[in-house]
Amino acid sequence: MLDRSSAIGPIENAAPRSRRRGRSVRKFLANPLALIGLACIAVFVLMAIFAPWIAPDDPNAIGLGPSLAAPSAGHLAGLDKLGRDVLSRTIYGARLSLLTGIGAVMVAVAIGGSIGLLAGGIGGRVEGALMRVVDVFLAIPSILLAIAIISLVGQGAWQVVVAVGVGYAATYARILRGSLVAVREAEFVAAARSIGAPPSRLILRHMLPNALSPLVVASTLGVATAVLDVAALGFLGLGAADPRIAEWGAMLSDSTELLRRAPYVLLAPGVAIVVSAIGFTLLGDGLREALDPRAR
Repeated sequence: MLDRSSAIGPIENAAPRSRRRGRSVRKFLANPLALIGLACIAVFVLMAIFAPWIAPDDPNAIGLGPSLAAPSAGHLAGLDKLGRDVLSRTIYGARLSLLTGIGAVMVAVAIGGSIGLLAGGIGGRVEGALMRVVDVFLAIPSILLAIAIISLVGQGAWQVVVAVGVGYAATYARILRGSLVAVREAEFVAAARSIGAPPSRLILRHMLPNALSPLVVASTLGVATAVLDVAALGFLGLGAADPRIAEWGAMLSDSTELLRRAPYVLLAPGVAIVVSAIGFTLLGDGLREALDPRAR
């Protein structure tokens, strides 16, 4: 009799869960701003993947003609001070800028999520000790912490990913811990605890799936900030070690001295940074509204 009820239980619970997912998908698709954000991100992802076929020129090819040429039919975004096509470098720059931004958020979620899972799932003294460490890191601005880490480990794309990720890990730790605390005393958790579910199963099977939605939304929104931080590090000369690699922040840094002579050189990378950040922000807001049961 016990085996039969345990077999029927997941089937009975699957239908409400699938209906909730269906409502979330429909709510997301009905949000025009969320679709605009998704479209913006899709454009940049396609640019990064198909850059060799989309870019009109080699991003590192130094032109033999005049440098700082104004936008024209042959060079839609103009040429930089070395005679390189700005549009091609912006398209190729989507690869490094998006990869480092998304990679940094993945590192932050992995580190912060592990800390938040231990703190919110175990509780007690472990929670208190971990949260005090998180509070210390939250008191340090993430960009300053990233600069300090890069100064210790050196420049490079992977170093930027780790530095920015560590800077945001504390934020995701507190988000997941708060979500787990909210469901820790819920009725379904108390029921599972009363029948003798081990702590690991209690946390991973019952608590974590019901606490992930805020973390998913926050990580999507966090990509926008991470892209801005990656661009800021590149602007400060702390991005990729190879200066030939196209990166939006480094492109802006190389062109700041040309603001009066050739302002059009800054236009393409600047627009790319702003539009990508807006896209991830709109997508995150759409996911928040779709996944938040109170919004329904």
